[in-house]
Amino acid sequence: MKQAVTDPGPVRARFAPTWTLFYKETLRFGKVWLQTIAAPLITTILYLVVFGHALGGHISVYPGVSYTAFIVPGLMMMSILQNAFANSSSSLIQAKVTGNIVFLLLSPLSPTEIYIAMVAASVLRGALVGIAILALALLYLRIPLLHPLWIVAFTILGAGGMGSLGLIAGLWAEKFDQIAGFQNFIIMPLTFLAGVFYSMQSLPGMWQHLSLFNPFFYIIDGFRYGFFADSDVGVWTCLGVSIAFAGVTGLFAWYLLDRGYKLRQ
Repeated sequence: MKQAVTDPGPVRARFAPTWTLFYKETLRFGKVWLQTIAAPLITTILYLVVFGHALGGHISVYPGVSYTAFIVPGLMMMSILQNAFANSSSSLIQAKVTGNIVFLLLSPLSPTEIYIAMVAASVLRGALVGIAILALALLYLRIPLLHPLWIVAFTILGAGGMGSLGLIAGLWAEKFDQIAGFQNFIIMPLTFLAGVFYSMQSLPGMWQHLSLFNPFFYIIDGFRYGFFADSDVGVWTCLGVSIAFAGVTGLFAWYLLDRGYKLRQ
């Protein structure tokens, strides 16, 4: 007598390939959590200790907000952006260098499904790092969470945009050194110059104008608004620029995947 086979349903079957790749990507960074989650947390603690104790008594940015509390959202978003980028870029370049990319190319996954799965995993890794930093900071500091929906929105947009940028870098690069150069000479400077440790209002006029061309500044500024209900520019402006950044990088990353750029060589 044949055993009845349960039909998983068309919806579940439709998303099974995407879910499988997403699960694989989460396992990839989850198995080395000391490197992917704990290491950024320790780095952020060092920043808080050094900058908080060295400058905390000398700088006041928002009324009633200590300088140490002020830099926490900036450090959170800096870590979210950097880890989202690192997740997708390292996954692709590792697969290309080791030759495992062939298994992804031979799978029934479409470019859209690959994009969704890899960017979603990048968003998850970035969000986990951010949550860990916030949980630790709340043990020692009083940090308000006045607009949590804005916090969630900018987390998704920032991590999603950086996950897409990581895909672009991973597709373009042919070795790990190129990914490291991309991160050291583009990602790191832009994040450090995006208002992580200071308010844009404290900068001279020329530097204030230059900051307006840095998309990371709007992501961090809007993210900080979710905590303190205060920002250097309007939160809706920050949202618009963040959506544009995530949209442009996402469309370009999908286009390169669809073309098979540096994948089918």
